[in-house]
Amino acid sequence: MRFISTRVHGMVDYLMGLLLIVAPFLLGFATGGAAQWVPIILGVVMLASAIMTKYELGLMHMIPMPLHLTMDLISGILLLVSPWLFGFADTVYLPHVILGIIEIGASLTTEKQPRNMVATTNRR
Repeated sequence: MRFISTRVHGMVDYLMGLLLIVAPFLLGFATGGAAQWVPIILGVVMLASAIMTKYELGLMHMIPMPLHLTMDLISGILLLVSPWLFGFADTVYLPHVILGIIEIGASLTTEKQPRNMVATTNRR
């Protein structure tokens, strides 16, 4: 069941993107390895995709919402498994797992189209 509006999802995108970028520094795992760089890179990608998505809070309206949600699902899975995939689970895993689960959940429960954006066509 999809109950999160694309507008709320957009707000979460910007907040989560920023959180992913600062989490290694706030939570003490900014050691220069994959544990630090995986969330930072995914945070930057999340902010870029939020800016480019066709929804209420997007600025460039280039990425269709269904593609955005698929990207969120893939990045959430990557974030979730990254401690074991990249071999840093012995030092830190909980932030990656929690934020990955949140990202997966948001991707599966967000509406696929904005409610109040009118479809436009090119007229020449």
